[in-house]
Amino acid sequence: MIRVLISGQRVDWDEYGGLLQAALTDSGIEAEVIHERMPRSPETIDYIVYAPWSDMKDFSPFTGAKAILNLWAGVESVIGNETLTAPLARMVDPGLTDGMVEWCVAHAMRHHLGIDRDVCRHDAVWDPYVPPLARERPLTILGLGILGRAVGEALSGLGFPVTGWSRSAKDVPGVTCHSGEGGLVEALRKAELLILLLPLTLATEGIMNAERLALLPKGAVLINPGRGPLIDDDALLAALDSGQIAHATLDVFREEPLPGDHPFWAHPGITVTPHIASATRPDSAVGVIVENIRRGEAGEPLLHLVDRRLGY
Repeated sequence: MIRVLISGQRVDWDEYGGLLQAALTDSGIEAEVIHERMPRSPETIDYIVYAPWSDMKDFSPFTGAKAILNLWAGVESVIGNETLTAPLARMVDPGLTDGMVEWCVAHAMRHHLGIDRDVCRHDAVWDPYVPPLARERPLTILGLGILGRAVGEALSGLGFPVTGWSRSAKDVPGVTCHSGEGGLVEALRKAELLILLLPLTLATEGIMNAERLALLPKGAVLINPGRGPLIDDDALLAALDSGQIAHATLDVFREEPLPGDHPFWAHPGITVTPHIASATRPDSAVGVIVENIRRGEAGEPLLHLVDRRLGY
């Protein structure tokens, strides 16, 4: 019998414990699923299901761990931990992907159609505004991983001319793909709407600095459901105040929860959403976890392994 530790808060155990135990049993895998801060005989733990907010900082007692299975797509909270030597897999959950597509499409359409003009109107002012068609609104996505690809294909399907940028060359149906520094400049210069879906690494932190914000068409809209530190906060505020950026819808931040005195809350050109663009869905995520455990027990390659040199 294998032992699986859910390393997270009580809410993680409540959401995943029973579901994971049942899914493993249904798959014919004999397993004990536990939730303890430091279990007895940690060397006998085979797999750790790791929540990014877990209290676990020292993986060294878990000498028998075959893999660490992250509950989020992002791994920046754990990848630098020198005590973590077992293979690390990130979460690629169909529900998480669907949620990200829906959130990004909703906010892209909100800004494209100028919906805030009517929703936020307080005066009896008849002010007709006819937006351009989607095919007339260039849109760029930075990051063409699983989430970026899915969002790009969805927005392309709605008629937007979608440009995508990634560190390495990609091919996404309906998306004009760029890579490298020259490709980044080209992608930003076209972006009337810009969506950030890059992982957070040393290479991407602060990627949207003053210089790159200045490359965007004047009056562009920035949408960030990726990672807060992708943006230089002070540079964004300056770009909003100058009119270079018309609006920024932000779901992720350098500090979360976003402090109540942070200038983003009060700025008229910023919409704050509380890290809700997408979430791991237990019902579908347990299938991903069980499949990786099955693969680990069968000696097959794990899904969604993290390349620690790249940071994702």
